[in-house]
Amino acid sequence: MARTPPPVVVLVRHGETAWSRSGQHTGRTDMPLLEEGRKMGELLGAPLHRWRFAAVWTSPLSRAAETCARAGYGGVAQAREDLMEWDYGAYEGRKGTEIRAERPGWTLWRDGAPNGENAQRVGERADRVIADARDLDDNVLIFSHGHFLRVLAARWLALPPDSGRLFLLSTGSISALSADGDGTQPALACWNDTTHLRE
Repeated sequence: MARTPPPVVVLVRHGETAWSRSGQHTGRTDMPLLEEGRKMGELLGAPLHRWRFAAVWTSPLSRAAETCARAGYGGVAQAREDLMEWDYGAYEGRKGTEIRAERPGWTLWRDGAPNGENAQRVGERADRVIADARDLDDNVLIFSHGHFLRVLAARWLALPPDSGRLFLLSTGSISALSADGDGTQPALACWNDTTHLRE
């Protein structure tokens, strides 16, 4: 008898915005998608339909929710506050180079953001999402944000939240979290796939 493959949690980073293009920290500012970002959403539909999903979850921020809708999942998606991007507090809208000019050696992963979140707090949100996905024991599709999804991947692999720094993630990308053949060892099935965006 053929083994049933373990469930996958498919992660989609939202399409491009003006601040993702410029490298500004975009946390809770509700930046709209650029035209290119809207096109990314539309191009996500075909590769995502390779899977059947028991649940579709999205960040309530419009750049993620619109990406979800343009990919064809807006009618079935559930908005979840835990999927919002890292709260950058006083560093919202600023570039890392600007922050390090004031705080030499600063990194988001180690130092967090004043009046915002640190990696541990973001990891707690990611852990809640992971627990709910594992409770479903079925395929889940998530539309969210770059830094949050990198933390989510780290926590899926039982790594510390700041290990998300090791996983680069492009706008409009598809990644998949799963497990090894017998389902006991969490693993990356694929990461940062943008082949669907090539024309």
